[in-house]
Amino acid sequence: MQQNKISILSTRPIDESLIKEAKRLNIEIDVLSFIETGPTRSIEVQQKIENALLKSSAVVFTSMNAVDAVANEMDGQRPDWKIYSIGNTTKQLVKKYFGEESIAGTADSAAALAELIAEEYDSDEIFFFCGDQRRDELPDILRSNDIPVNEIVVYQTIPVKHKIEKTYYGILFFSPSAVESLFSNNKVPDQTILFAIGNTTANEIKKYSNNKIIIGDEPGKENLVKKMIRYYTRTEIK
Repeated sequence: MQQNKISILSTRPIDESLIKEAKRLNIEIDVLSFIETGPTRSIEVQQKIENALLKSSAVVFTSMNAVDAVANEMDGQRPDWKIYSIGNTTKQLVKKYFGEESIAGTADSAAALAELIAEEYDSDEIFFFCGDQRRDELPDILRSNDIPVNEIVVYQTIPVKHKIEKTYYGILFFSPSAVESLFSNNKVPDQTILFAIGNTTANEIKKYSNNKIIIGDEPGKENLVKKMIRYYTRTEIK
């Protein structure tokens, strides 16, 4: 007798090969993007990034999108930056583009990262590369400690507020913005398991739901999908 398929919702596109592998193991993954992001394309922003690249400065990243947006403007440069970032996923991307030696500190939340920076602060200013929907905690805490923050908005986030029409065994989340977008228009059944790419995303889920949360233990969206597959099938995916 054939088993019922396990239905999973991914809140952003994932590799087709993983969708096929999951299907082979009786897991049906629906993909529905709850946010759209894109770099802020303006001469002003480009010039601000180029100016920052020339300085020996402290820099803050709180999202992978910001890291990607800045890296796309580097043109082979390796700036002299002390970089602070949130979570393991963003840290790994920083390491990829800027080198492990550039990492000055990491924390699991914006508030904790701001407190760490305040303790170690020894720069003229801090560049904070962020999106247009960035949260207030980090710049507010830094400014309350008399630390000048130069914010550069390098990407835009647009919520896409779909209405979910079916019940899923699990939902995959890859950013706090997608969590906010989904829950703004949907209630999730208590039995649905919520998978988060990292602690920052998990903390956002906790604002809306008491459901079981499983957090990815390695960076990258593919690894979260593989963890979900392991959870339901006990099968290791290479």
